Amino acid sequence: METIGTWWMWVGFFALVLVMLAIDLFVVGGGKQHRVSFKEAATWSGIWVGVSFLFAGALWWHLDGSVGREIANQKTLQYITGYLIEKSLAVDNVFVWLILFSFFAIPLELQKRVLILGVLGAIVMRTVMIFAGVWLITQFHWLLYVFGAFLLFTGIKMWWFADETPDLANNPAIKWIRRHMKVTDDLHGERFFIMKEEAGKLVRYATPLFLVLILVEITDLIFAVDSIPAIFAITTDPFIVLTSNIFAILGLRAMYFLLADMADRFSLLKYGLAIVLMFIGVKMLLIDLFKIPVAVSLGIVAAIIGTSIVLSLRKDARQRSIPSETDQRGGHHG
Repeated sequence: METIGTWWMWVGFFALVLVMLAIDLFVVGGGKQHRVSFKEAATWSGIWVGVSFLFAGALWWHLDGSVGREIANQKTLQYITGYLIEKSLAVDNVFVWLILFSFFAIPLELQKRVLILGVLGAIVMRTVMIFAGVWLITQFHWLLYVFGAFLLFTGIKMWWFADETPDLANNPAIKWIRRHMKVTDDLHGERFFIMKEEAGKLVRYATPLFLVLILVEITDLIFAVDSIPAIFAITTDPFIVLTSNIFAILGLRAMYFLLADMADRFSLLKYGLAIVLMFIGVKMLLIDLFKIPVAVSLGIVAAIIGTSIVLSLRKDARQRSIPSETDQRGGHHG
């Protein structure tokens, strides 16, 4: 495995992640049931993005001094491109979480605990999958074509089903859990399990919050399967892949609370993400014929995401202005 990461860079990175997680768990709203406000979420989103770019700066500065400017520029660009791809695909993850929480009617103050465990699960799963993926690609180069075809297919599927909401009532995972475990109808605060007395014996019941946790972890896994091959199109250096991935996930909870009230405004973002996946899939399929420079990829991905956000907000503004015009017209007749 070729990597720019020295042992102390890995140690430093994991130490930084642990510190950031501790801050996230204990400082942001504390461990109590706490409703995260829009302002708090926006502040923390800004901090996470800031830390991610500070890391990019530190990486560039270190590489510039140790291996020269050319490699420093190349690796830092790869990191930023990877980070942007992961961050934008994570938005889709957030939308699925919103659907899960509304389906199970989980109030905002109880969502925090599930999201903390969801983020921790995502970090562990991605770390394992990245090392496995990098090892497989170094052994079997043709896997890049498999990943490319998979991403192209996923992008087309995402475009096709962009407006459909998942059918949770018939979700196989939920059905399986309900068959194999006793599940309460009501929430019991932040608890995942409770004991109920039945025929003189204590019986363990799972709460709906536990069901949501399982589904959050499953969606994390599905999104990791989508997004990790996407970054392999940019680089197969495990240090760059892992750092950009983890930094994108660390800010995920803040981003969730930031988007929780605005999800419906980004109606066209799904189409943008679908195009990004298709672009990356094609890039991987052409990897041995034509290499698209990383800076070009970064520009294309940023342009696609930016355009889909702008168009979404314009569409939303148009739809919001239509009812008010009809009200005014109605007012004149009255």
